[in-house]
Amino acid sequence: MLVVGLVAAVSVMVGLISLASLVFSGPLAPHATQGVGLILFGSFAICLVLALASSFHGAVSAPPGPTMVMLAIIGDSVAATGDQLFPTMVVLIFLSSMTTGVLLILIAKARLASLIRFIPYPVASGFVAGTGGIICLIALSLMGVRPDRAALATLLEPDALLSWGVGVAYGLGLYFATKRWNSFLLLPVSFVLATLLCHLCLALLGISEDQAEAAGLLFGGVSEGSLWPGFSVNDISRVDWGAVAGQMPNVLTLALVTMICAVMYIGGLELAANREMDWNRDLGAVGLASLVSGFGGGPPGCLIVPSSLRSVLFGVDIRLTGLVAAAFIGVTLLFGNAVLKLVPVPLMGGVLLFTGIAMVDQWLLQVRKRIPGTEYAIVLTIFFTILAFGFLEGVGVGMLITVIFFVVRLSRVDLVESQFTARDQSSNKSRPIPDRAILQAQGAGVQAYRLRGYLFFGSSYHFADRLKQSLSATPRPLCVLLDFEAVSGFDFSTVNALCRFLVAARAAQIPVLFSAAPDRLQSELQRNLPPPAYGNLTFAPDLEHGLEQGEDLAIAAHRPHLKGGPADATLLEAVADDLERHLDSQILFEELIVELQGWTQSSLYAAGEMLAVADEPDDGIKLLTSGRASLRDGDGARLHQYGPGDLIEPRGILGASGSGAKASADEPCRIETLTAEAQRLLEARDQRLALRLYRYLLNRPRQATPNPSSETG
Repeated sequence: MLVVGLVAAVSVMVGLISLASLVFSGPLAPHATQGVGLILFGSFAICLVLALASSFHGAVSAPPGPTMVMLAIIGDSVAATGDQLFPTMVVLIFLSSMTTGVLLILIAKARLASLIRFIPYPVASGFVAGTGGIICLIALSLMGVRPDRAALATLLEPDALLSWGVGVAYGLGLYFATKRWNSFLLLPVSFVLATLLCHLCLALLGISEDQAEAAGLLFGGVSEGSLWPGFSVNDISRVDWGAVAGQMPNVLTLALVTMICAVMYIGGLELAANREMDWNRDLGAVGLASLVSGFGGGPPGCLIVPSSLRSVLFGVDIRLTGLVAAAFIGVTLLFGNAVLKLVPVPLMGGVLLFTGIAMVDQWLLQVRKRIPGTEYAIVLTIFFTILAFGFLEGVGVGMLITVIFFVVRLSRVDLVESQFTARDQSSNKSRPIPDRAILQAQGAGVQAYRLRGYLFFGSSYHFADRLKQSLSATPRPLCVLLDFEAVSGFDFSTVNALCRFLVAARAAQIPVLFSAAPDRLQSELQRNLPPPAYGNLTFAPDLEHGLEQGEDLAIAAHRPHLKGGPADATLLEAVADDLERHLDSQILFEELIVELQGWTQSSLYAAGEMLAVADEPDDGIKLLTSGRASLRDGDGARLHQYGPGDLIEPRGILGASGSGAKASADEPCRIETLTAEAQRLLEARDQRLALRLYRYLLNRPRQATPNPSSETG
């Protein structure tokens, strides 16, 4: 645990000192020592708070690379000069941490982590790759390799060649070494050895420390003592508030960048460690850590995946590991100023170059093998946009392209889950044989569409055009049924598209039925449709009732054409056999009821009264002699309708799936009940009558078992 904590602290500090030299370069270079102190304090505070508050035990934390790059951009573009420059930079770091902390704490308090945790992979990949690209460019710039004519002309001079040659060689060597050996000790050990080798070479060449500092090979202007605090309250009087105001867009961008890093790193750690993390708690902890860091002049930060994951790999994922890392950073912060003076600047550039190359390799080159070409194009676009214009522009362009791709792809997804007619799927209403024959012949006129998902402008207009075209098809539909049970939501464009279709349906005199339509949709249609068009609509609570109403329309539309005409004769011929079987069954049933008198108990039920419950024990054989009854599930949806001659048997129809189902009277009903005791006596005293009853129950005509998924696409 102590070793893992110490190694994590050293790894973090090596990277942070390199990044701090990046932030405090150029006009801010004279304040490099104070700047390193601020960065290390921020890392100490963040590591300490997250070690105590994160849901991931063994968490090691620090300001992430993209955040430091944004600080470098702020430092390079701040308008303050002279003795106002450093205090102004401190205030900007403070505001960045405060903004980030407040933003993340508000998100955590409102429990909105689920809304921001899913950043599109191409956007995240392009963002990290772009960060790596910028780090590479800045690392080369730190070593004197700049894309201007004056800098290029001096690249081969001895001092310049020594500076960038050592840095590039170390950075590339470190990168290829990590490809060959996957050891977490590689960076800190190699850095210490390379530092010793650099000082040995300086001694052999007879170059003093002062000469090395003047040549930019070592940090200069460093005094003995602690690295923090590097500012005082009196420095506030020298802040250029106009320059602060001018940097507020960059401050907000930095807060956004840090939030993206926090989301990406928490998600990456959750995936790599194969454990579920409390996102709201961790984002709130990151926010709190950023606030504490900001009060000491440090930048915001978050969990660092490699260092935190190392505690899991070595079985020391406990809070003490992160506390050890924080303690070591704190000791260095108070007593390590003299050590910092010995760090070679080219090696800092080499560490930065290695970091940038590793990020570009993993998030730009390696992802090409894992994602489709169109999404990889988004990664490339974000990468080059960040290099050319900046982080906010790159992420913004990437999100815009991703949204456009999403809309285009979603518009190609058919929002119709299935399309069927009343011939393919019937309602559970018990109908006379002639009506069933009409539906078999004319049921194709009831055209039903089961919709799914979220209905939006990308797909709604196409679907509305499809519905309008169906109105003029041959043969014309008798009605159109739209089922919204599987619809999760809709936008106003969907309402507008439906209104265009509904007006056309009214003009064609074709009724439109809606089943399971949300109340909001009904009210939107009522507000946006002319009264005649809205009057052409019928709303049903569910698909079952919608199908029943559609069947009623089909039967009512066909009946006027019967009345003794050829269609009537054709229908009679089609149903003759069914009618004969039905009449035979009814005759047998009525004879049985007469013979069973004395054995059965007659009961009358009013409309709505309960007849049987599937979960309760049977109290005998219940035969419906008159009226209609329905079997409904626990939500009240009708599953089956009984008519005269039917056996009231909820569990017999539904089997094990009938839990909660109840049979109730639709209208006044008469039930003949043969109790269990009467059934045993009947079997003992009149076996012939008992066999006739059982034969009828086995061979009686019955409707199909309800099957909600029987529709055809």
